Amino acid sequence: MRQTASELQTVEELLADYRSEGGKPLEAAKLQMVGVHGKDVYNIAGPIKDDGEWVIPGRVEERDSEMSEIHFFVQRGEVWEPRPGAPVFALQDPFFTRIGDELVVGGVQTFPHPERAGHLGWRTVMMKGATIAQLKPFFQGPDFMKDLRIVELDGGRIGVFTRPQGAKGGRGQIGYTEVGSLAELSIEAVDEAPVFDQFIIEEWGGANEIHRLANGKLGVLGHIASFDESGNRHYYPMVFAVEPGTGINTPMEIIAERQDFQPGPTKRPDLVDVVFSGGLKRRGDGTAELYAGTSDAEAQVLRIPDPFLKYEK
Repeated sequence: MRQTASELQTVEELLADYRSEGGKPLEAAKLQMVGVHGKDVYNIAGPIKDDGEWVIPGRVEERDSEMSEIHFFVQRGEVWEPRPGAPVFALQDPFFTRIGDELVVGGVQTFPHPERAGHLGWRTVMMKGATIAQLKPFFQGPDFMKDLRIVELDGGRIGVFTRPQGAKGGRGQIGYTEVGSLAELSIEAVDEAPVFDQFIIEEWGGANEIHRLANGKLGVLGHIASFDESGNRHYYPMVFAVEPGTGINTPMEIIAERQDFQPGPTKRPDLVDVVFSGGLKRRGDGTAELYAGTSDAEAQVLRIPDPFLKYEK
């Protein structure tokens, strides 16, 4: 059943549960992303198998800028380099899934804010193709919505995770709906998706990657975030499960925090305690690799106990 407001847990409560009862990380490592003229690479997605090799999409930008590009990196020895000939997209925060025989890759597109001079707006855009080289745009989400994600369900149906803000979503709630096919994905369907009651009014979150679990449920890798009294941001990777059809969801659980990763630089002082959960690669041995951006400045991978196993029991 969906949670009621009285059952909601705050970031502090979820973090206390994680520290006292949660699975502990096993190993953290920085990914050496090179070849982009000294720019930062962070907020990576998990690895994509494309044309026989593993490829990691990453957000690339200057330390003092929000003007980003998505580059695709391949491993060469101890480092990850931009893949020769791969497309580059003027987007932030890459993600991917597979729908039928096609790869779907998306990210956040920024644009001049229509009402606030000198500020940016944002929207989620998606591209599809048989391979990375063949990606073409096919869907643009509502203005001012990040963290829009899709997943293929049985019979060709599509599960759609949304993140409205404002009157419907406050600082950011997670919504869920289903459409009959990829062709039926629309801004109207996204806007009308009901939201889960998961976050207190001062906090927010979003879905980052959706996994089809062995029992048909959907495992959601996402994030929960808050401000402290000084205006610093705190982002934590979290998971929960959703039952397709009914939309019934489990409570969230934090699965990692910034101190689990290697120490490193930060984009700004208010972003020190930020982990952006980009993707999860399940290893099949009871563990998983969490691919993440840390402090809006670096890309890291953290091996953890597989957080989705309990939802498959």
